[in-house]
Amino acid sequence: MSVEHVEETAGDGDEAQAGVTTTAAVAVTYYPIAPGVRLNVRSGPGTSYPIVKVLPEGTRVPIFCQTSGTLVSGPYGTTNIWDNIADSQFVSDAYVQTGSDGYIAPRCA
Repeated sequence: MSVEHVEETAGDGDEAQAGVTTTAAVAVTYYPIAPGVRLNVRSGPGTSYPIVKVLPEGTRVPIFCQTSGTLVSGPYGTTNIWDNIADSQFVSDAYVQTGSDGYIAPRCA
Protein backbone atom coordinates (compact mmCIF):
# COMPACT_ATOMS: atom_id res chain seq x y z
CA MET A 1 0.00 0.00 0.00
CA SER A 2 1.38 3.42 -0.80
CA VAL A 3 0.27 6.93 -0.09
CA GLU A 4 1.05 9.72 -2.45
CA HIS A 5 1.32 13.34 -1.42
CA VAL A 6 1.80 16.05 -4.03
CA GLU A 7 2.97 19.53 -3.14
CA GLU A 8 3.04 22.44 -5.53
CA THR A 9 5.46 25.26 -4.95
CA ALA A 10 5.91 28.46 -6.91
CA GLY A 11 8.83 28.49 -9.32
CA ASP A 12 10.90 31.40 -10.62
CA GLY A 13 8.37 32.44 -13.19
CA ASP A 14 4.87 31.27 -14.01
CA GLU A 15 5.78 27.58 -13.68
CA ALA A 16 4.99 25.44 -10.63
CA GLN A 17 7.20 22.60 -9.45
CA ALA A 18 5.64 19.45 -8.00
CA GLY A 19 7.32 17.33 -5.33
CA VAL A 20 6.05 13.80 -4.80
CA THR A 21 6.59 11.82 -1.59
CA THR A 22 5.71 8.14 -1.51
CA THR A 23 5.59 6.01 1.63
CA ALA A 24 4.79 2.33 2.05
CA ALA A 25 2.92 0.74 4.92
CA VAL A 26 4.55 -2.40 6.29
CA ALA A 27 2.40 -5.20 7.64
CA VAL A 28 3.56 -6.43 11.03
CA THR A 29 2.80 -9.98 12.15
CA TYR A 30 2.46 -10.76 15.86
CA TYR A 31 3.50 -14.17 17.22
CA PRO A 32 2.33 -15.73 20.52
CA ILE A 33 4.78 -16.52 23.28
CA ALA A 34 4.58 -20.00 24.81
CA PRO A 35 1.48 -20.63 26.95
CA GLY A 36 1.95 -20.19 30.69
CA VAL A 37 5.21 -18.28 30.25
CA ARG A 38 6.17 -14.87 31.61
CA LEU A 39 8.99 -14.00 29.19
CA ASN A 40 12.09 -11.96 30.00
CA VAL A 41 12.85 -9.22 27.47
CA ARG A 42 16.55 -8.37 27.31
CA SER A 43 18.48 -5.38 25.99
CA GLY A 44 20.47 -7.59 23.62
CA PRO A 45 20.47 -11.09 22.06
CA GLY A 46 21.63 -13.14 25.01
CA THR A 47 21.08 -14.17 28.61
CA SER A 48 24.00 -11.99 29.77
CA TYR A 49 22.13 -8.82 28.73
CA PRO A 50 20.04 -7.04 31.37
CA ILE A 51 16.30 -7.76 31.61
CA VAL A 52 14.42 -4.61 30.55
CA LYS A 53 10.91 -5.94 31.21
CA VAL A 54 8.87 -9.14 31.59
CA LEU A 55 6.03 -9.98 29.20
CA PRO A 56 2.88 -11.39 30.83
CA GLU A 57 1.33 -14.73 29.84
CA GLY A 58 -0.64 -14.60 26.60
CA THR A 59 1.42 -11.81 25.01
CA ARG A 60 1.89 -11.65 21.25
CA VAL A 61 5.06 -10.02 19.91
CA PRO A 62 6.12 -8.51 16.59
CA ILE A 63 9.43 -9.69 15.13
CA PHE A 64 11.20 -6.88 13.28
CA CYS A 65 14.46 -8.74 12.74
CA GLN A 66 16.38 -11.72 14.14
CA THR A 67 19.99 -12.31 15.13
CA SER A 68 22.13 -15.00 16.69
CA GLY A 69 23.01 -14.97 20.37
CA THR A 70 23.06 -17.19 23.45
CA LEU A 71 21.83 -20.77 22.95
CA VAL A 72 18.53 -21.21 24.84
CA SER A 73 16.25 -24.23 25.36
CA GLY A 74 12.52 -23.57 25.64
CA PRO A 75 9.08 -24.90 24.71
CA TYR A 76 9.81 -24.53 20.99
CA GLY A 77 13.23 -26.18 20.96
CA THR A 78 16.84 -25.17 21.46
CA THR A 79 18.05 -22.24 19.40
CA ASN A 80 20.50 -19.36 19.29
CA ILE A 81 18.01 -17.16 17.37
CA TRP A 82 16.86 -14.01 19.17
CA ASP A 83 13.89 -11.93 18.05
CA ASN A 84 14.01 -8.14 18.06
CA ILE A 85 10.56 -7.04 19.27
CA ALA A 86 11.28 -3.32 19.76
CA ASP A 87 14.23 -0.95 19.92
CA SER A 88 16.90 -2.69 22.06
CA GLN A 89 14.43 -5.39 23.15
CA PHE A 90 15.10 -9.07 22.42
CA VAL A 91 13.49 -12.40 23.35
CA SER A 92 14.71 -15.91 22.68
CA ASP A 93 12.98 -17.52 19.69
CA ALA A 94 12.75 -20.72 21.80
CA TYR A 95 9.75 -19.09 23.52
CA VAL A 96 8.00 -17.63 20.47
CA GLN A 97 5.69 -19.71 18.29
CA THR A 98 6.83 -18.76 14.79
CA GLY A 99 6.08 -22.11 13.14
CA SER A 100 9.72 -22.46 12.07
CA ASP A 101 13.01 -23.67 13.52
CA GLY A 102 14.88 -21.10 11.45
CA TYR A 103 14.86 -17.43 10.62
CA ILE A 104 11.46 -15.98 9.64
CA ALA A 105 12.48 -12.31 9.55
CA PRO A 106 15.42 -10.34 8.15
CA ARG A 107 18.71 -10.46 10.05
CA CYS A 108 19.26 -7.50 12.36
CA ALA A 109 21.92 -5.08 11.15
